[in-house]
Order: sequence, then structure tokens, then C-alpha cells
Amino acid sequence: MPDLLLELFSEEIPARMQAKAADDLRRMVTDKLVAEGLVYEGAKAFATPRRLALTVHGIPARQPDLKTERRGPKIGAPDAAVQGFLKATGLKSLDEAKIQRDPKGDFYIALIEKTGRDAIDVLAEILPVIIRTFPWPKSMRWGARSGKPGSLNWVRPLHAITATFGLETEEPDVVKFSVDGIESGQTTYGHRFLAPAAISVRRFEDYEAKLLDAMVVLDPERRKDAILTDAKQLAFAQGFELVEDQNLLDEVAGLVEWPVVLMGSFEPEFLATPAEVIRATIRNNQKCFVVSDAKTGKLANKFILVANIEATDGGKTIIAGNERVIRARLSDAKFFYETDLKTKLEERLPKFDQIVFHERLGTQAERIKRIERLAAEIAPLVGADVGKTTRAAHLAKADLLTEVVGEFPEVQGLMGKYYALAQGEDASVAAACEEHYKPQGPADRVPTDPVSVAVALADKIDTLVGFWAIDEKPTGSKDPYALRRAALGVIRLIAENALRLSLMEVAASALAGLSVKPADAQKLPSDLLAFFADRLKVQLREQGARHDLVDAVFALGGQDDLLMIVRRVEALGKFLDTDDGKNLLAGTKRASNILSIEEKKDKRSFDGAPDAALYSLDEEKALAKAIGEVKAEASAAVAKEDFAAAMSAMAKLRPPVDAFFDKVRVNDDDAKVRENRLKLLNEIRSATRAVADFSKIQD
Repeated sequence: MPDLLLELFSEEIPARMQAKAADDLRRMVTDKLVAEGLVYEGAKAFATPRRLALTVHGIPARQPDLKTERRGPKIGAPDAAVQGFLKATGLKSLDEAKIQRDPKGDFYIALIEKTGRDAIDVLAEILPVIIRTFPWPKSMRWGARSGKPGSLNWVRPLHAITATFGLETEEPDVVKFSVDGIESGQTTYGHRFLAPAAISVRRFEDYEAKLLDAMVVLDPERRKDAILTDAKQLAFAQGFELVEDQNLLDEVAGLVEWPVVLMGSFEPEFLATPAEVIRATIRNNQKCFVVSDAKTGKLANKFILVANIEATDGGKTIIAGNERVIRARLSDAKFFYETDLKTKLEERLPKFDQIVFHERLGTQAERIKRIERLAAEIAPLVGADVGKTTRAAHLAKADLLTEVVGEFPEVQGLMGKYYALAQGEDASVAAACEEHYKPQGPADRVPTDPVSVAVALADKIDTLVGFWAIDEKPTGSKDPYALRRAALGVIRLIAENALRLSLMEVAASALAGLSVKPADAQKLPSDLLAFFADRLKVQLREQGARHDLVDAVFALGGQDDLLMIVRRVEALGKFLDTDDGKNLLAGTKRASNILSIEEKKDKRSFDGAPDAALYSLDEEKALAKAIGEVKAEASAAVAKEDFAAAMSAMAKLRPPVDAFFDKVRVNDDDAKVRENRLKLLNEIRSATRAVADFSKIQD
């Protein structure tokens, strides 16, 4: 089958847009092909700074012929309806229509045959539409070659379109179309500086190979691999280790078509500035990597840059230019840092009186006071020193007003730690200045120092309660205040530090500190708790816990204690992996199903204790005895929060439950015996609810 090669050659595409643009191009073209009946075998898209490229292989040479039936009006319908039917279907007269018999009457049916077109003609029709409607986040319009304003919106001026289609064994054809005066063809261009001449290409393999000869590495993943490998080797050769940065690597690979890795240096005195500030300066301003000393692990006064050219002087001029800019930027950063050290953190706090956190939730100063009060209340619950916790909460936000954080917002918190240590604060107080923002995502580290934990919980819970109080909850995909992330942070802080605290009580305390009061203040903690429950379900599912086990445990209530929920789900999962667990689940499900049927039939429930005097079979007596023992044992184990022991107790129900269903007929002819046995089944259901609602568990 024929293959398609498409390239859109333009001025430089911003690195941050390239990956999505390549994916959009692949999706849009392949979706259109499928919609036109051209089901392909495979497709792959690529991006460099100056081109988007797509190869689609295994496209049928022609669309399939289509035959469809269209139902028309009834026989004897008004002439206007008949004429409309003929016009819509292309029939010359009703003689060309079939008649379909139907209980509601006889109808005319038109058999419409649509002959498939050549795929190249279909491509010539769909590709210009895709180009004109391409979803760039930002685009521009520029003057056409004739001097008239162009009509195409594209990310940067589009210069050439390559579009070929054909079999591997034959010379491909050009898919002929025009967009804004740019004719499609089979001509592209190599590297802007190293090989700018025009290149004639035929199909993808030929295209990729000729671009490589013209100093263009088409595949962004290949560029990333080359940059990372060369950077590591260059660093290693001089006794250093590359400080890897995946986001920077992704960006740099989108800035070059022919990556050339070089190393530069800066003055050692700049190393007195915190390493993170140096790294942020070099990364943000020059898109360069930093390296560390292989022996000490400390940041070295070297950096690695990625050029887009093989310079005749070996890169000396490029290195010197980058060193000059980096030296100036590091001088600024060093000045900011040294200036910040001259002012104590607490001296910055009065400025927060003029900074609004949210128009309905007050200033940043008011918020800091709320966090201080709440952190002090949480501190004893998590084993933190109240004095240190209060001090940490007091200072935690102060670095937001420093020069360094103003220049590099990504180091907020971290700089608070450095400034706190520099002014002689306790190590736990300093650590909390950095760690109270954590965890900021599922992969972020969770603080373990009790002071950090207390301040982090207070910060996140104050945020959640505040926005709940003003009814600014997340809706659908919208979460402008990152409340889902805050809730997940609270969950991870509690679960990974094995904390026992009542979220209801902490939320109520946070609400009491707010100046704004919701209309239904009593309901807010429980509403917020339901939100935590939903986030916990998501968290447990992402960790591999079965969603039905999460539901089975949550069905019992008690979501206020998140740690106990987590442990219960873990124990239930392990129990159900055993034969005893699987068989007991089957027996419990059978009991529930029978009860449901009979309760519906009798329009009543079978609650209450069975009458032991009505037991006539040994299996009934054995089951009743086992249920009594298991209930007591499992409940005692749950009370001790020994869920493994509770599951072991539940396993003892399996033999008597199996024997009961083997030997006992539940729906006995004697109505009293039947009712008693149904009550006994209800006891099975009741006993298992000591650990979970088994009815929520899937087989």
C-alpha cells in the first residue's frame, strides 16, 4: 500500500509547542483518513525547530465503493415529498427506486452507490483544510510573496510544503494543492547554516536520510538521546557529573536541529550563592545544564550548553558568548542573594498587610495568622514542638518578598530555608519553611519532620476550608486554586507519616479562624470530608488498589480516619487474594443475592437475631456458632486496628458457610423455618461488615 510523506517547513517553532503540534498533525490527518474510509497501518509525526513532518504508511490506493440505502416517502405521498426525495438521492424517477414493505405502509427506497476516489485526490482535498485549521495556541499572519496580506494563520511564516504519496517500489506522486500561494511539492531544506540548500525528497526513508546528510536530526527523541549522551561524556571526561534536567532537555532538543554539546565555565566565587539559584539562573536565562564535582557531589563552576552549529573555531566563540551572559546573570543573582541576607525574614512580614490573598479571604498577613494558629493546634497531634511549629508557620511565607524569589519563583520555600538558617533559626523551623509546600504532586517528596508536617497540613487545610467557605470548589476539569492537589497533599502527609487525627475536627477548627462564615457552617466539614474521600479513592486506585475494595471499605463510613481506611483496604486486598477470601466472598455474595430476592418478594427485611430453637440441621447450628465467634473476634481485632487478624477471623466462616449452602435449603416449606434461615443469611452479611461491605466487591 502507498505511504504519505508530509512536511510543513517554516520559521522557528517555539520549543514548548513542538510536541503537541506533531501529535495534533498526526491525529488530524489520520482521523480524516479514517473518516474517508482510508484505514492506514501506522503513522508517526516529528518536529524540529523549523518543520513538522508526518509519515503515514499502509494507506489504500483508493477509497472503497459504498452502497447505502435511503428511505423515502410512503407510496402515495404528496408530490413535493417525492420530488425532494428524488433530488436528495439523485434518482431521475421513482422507477429507479425500490419499494419496501412495512406494517406502517410501503416506502420508496433509494439505493445510492458512491464510487470511491483515488486516495491521492482525497489527500489533496483534506490536507489544505488541516493546514488552515491547525490549532496553534498562538499564530500569526504575514504578507504574501505578491505583497498582499496573507490569509493563513500559522505559528511562524510557512515557507514550503512537501507532500508525496506512492508505493515504496515506485516513484511517488506529489499530492498537489496550494495554501496561501504556497504550492505543495517535494522540496525541503537542510540546516539553516550548515546545509541551507534545497533538497528533493521522495518518501520518508529518503527524506529522513537526506535531512541527516544536511545536518538535521529529524526525530526529537534521537536529538534528546544525543544531547544527554554527549553531555554526560563531556562532563565525565573532565571529572564532573551532569545534573540531569528532563524539562530542560525537552526544551533544548526543540531549539536545535543539529545538537553540538560544549562546556563553559564561570568564576568560582559565584559558588557562594546557593546551588539552586545558580542552576535556576543558568537554566532559565541561557538554557544550559550545570554539572557537579564527581567526588564531592557539589556544584562545579562549569556549565554545558547545546549549540545548533559546528563552529569552525571548535565552539570557542559560542562558549565565550554564553560565559559572558552567564557571568552577568550570576552577578545579578549573587547581588539579590546578598541583599536578601541583610533583612531578616520577620522584618518582611508587615508588607503582607497590603497584599491580598483573596478578596473574600483577606490579606496574606491574615492568612499567615490563621496558619500559625491552626499549626499550633495540629502540632501535638503529630508530635511536633508547638513553639517551633508556631515560629515556622510565622516565617514560612516571608521569602515570597525576597529579591531572589521575585526573580526565580520556583525556588520559593527553598530560599526561606536558606535565609532562616542564615539568621540562626532552628533546623526544624528552617526545614518547614521549605517543606510546608510539599507534597506538590504524586511524585513529590512527603515531609517527615513533625514541624514541617504540622505547618504543611495547616497551610493546605486552611486553603481548602477557606475556598469551601466561599463556595469556590473544583468543578469538572476546573480547579483554579489547585484544591485537588492540596487535598491529595493532606492525604499523603497523613498516610505516609501514619498520622491519626480527625479531619472533621481540624476542618472545624480552621473554619472557626475564618472571618467569612458560610451559610451552612455546620455542614462544611462533612462536605469537605467527602471531597477528601473522593481524592483518597483516586490515590488508592493509582497505587493499584481495586476500586471496588475502596468502595467496600468506604461503605462502612468512618472516612474521618484516613489512615485506618488505607490499612483496611490493604488488608482486604491481601485477604481476597487467598482461597479463603475468594470462597468467603462467593458465599457472602450468594447469601446477599438470596436475601435481596426474598426481601423484594416479601417486601420486608430479615433483620433481627435468628431463633436457635428453630435450627433443625447441624449445618445451621455450626454456622450460627461460627458467626457468633467470628463477629466477636473480628470486632475485637478491628477495635485494635489489627486488620490482618480481623481477616483471619473472617476466614473461619468459610467452612460453615460452604457446608450450609451444600446441605440446607433456605426456602423451606415451613414459613417460620424459612424466615429463620433468611435471618441467618443476614447474620453472614452482618458479620462480614465488621471489615467491609462485601456486596460492593466484584467477583
